[in-house]
Amino acid sequence: MPVFEELKIFSGNAHPQLLEDICAYLGVSPTEIEVFKFSNDNTFVKILENIRECDVFIVQPISTPVNDNLMELLIMLDAAKRASAGRITAVVPYYAYGRSDKKDQPRVPITARLVANLIETAGADRVLTIDLHAGQIQGFFNIPVDELSAIPMLAEYYQSHQFSDMVVAATDVGDAKRAGDTARILDADIAIIEKHRIGNKEEVEAENLIGEVEGRTAIIVDDEIGTGSTVIAAAEALQAHGAREIWCGVTHGVLSARAPELVENSVVKELVVTDTLPITNSKRTSKTKVLSVASLLGEAIHRIHAGESVGAMFDPR
Repeated sequence: MPVFEELKIFSGNAHPQLLEDICAYLGVSPTEIEVFKFSNDNTFVKILENIRECDVFIVQPISTPVNDNLMELLIMLDAAKRASAGRITAVVPYYAYGRSDKKDQPRVPITARLVANLIETAGADRVLTIDLHAGQIQGFFNIPVDELSAIPMLAEYYQSHQFSDMVVAATDVGDAKRAGDTARILDADIAIIEKHRIGNKEEVEAENLIGEVEGRTAIIVDDEIGTGSTVIAAAEALQAHGAREIWCGVTHGVLSARAPELVENSVVKELVVTDTLPITNSKRTSKTKVLSVASLLGEAIHRIHAGESVGAMFDPR
């Protein structure tokens, strides 16, 4: 029997459709809540149901507008804590500021750590997320963090296409593990593209490619696509080395600036993303395919509530 018998789940304005889909999986109704801004730009939150001693899950990806949605999350956490919730889990499918995970230049912050501190201080007892940009971000928290992975979902999608000769391409050396995990599921080889980022600009250049891709179907994998520059540079490098077709599978479809246009006009045959972030019509093109993470998050929420293993979702041993 769960420690906290009654489950309550709600969200702010970041991604209401994902909340609805998770609730549909769980067979529950969303907890009623008000989240809006006053005319002075201050955010107001009021939970409209009793949550005292309940198991509360707050679903809020830190999506665009990032700072507004982060602030909503923090205020909802504080409201739940002050309403005497039994346990509070921050469900953050997309963790913004994840790229600021280390001090790699003089006089710069580690914003990913700052956001972790804020979430803890606001009242979270645990965090549930998907595919952090860097694994060490889990260690920025002093509370339990369950990091789910969309890799099996993306790999299953590509398995359904039954490509005859696949190679999984990492967009840089740091993404080699993601590529390796995907390749193991697909029984494919891997290739690694060495890239160079131009200062603090959101531009990259592909310098070298390690691996054999000529005449093969290449699948680029990454945790997120922002401006699209990394994916496009990787795709062009793969094409230059003779790849037959180039596909791309990414967990988080940030798709900022001109990314949709760049992908549409690129050599990438199809871009697969998940709905950890809302993929609006302006971000979709004829090459965009969206997979839902609602069942993945819903199952994890069920297991956390029931006191069952979350890790067993990926490793049943």
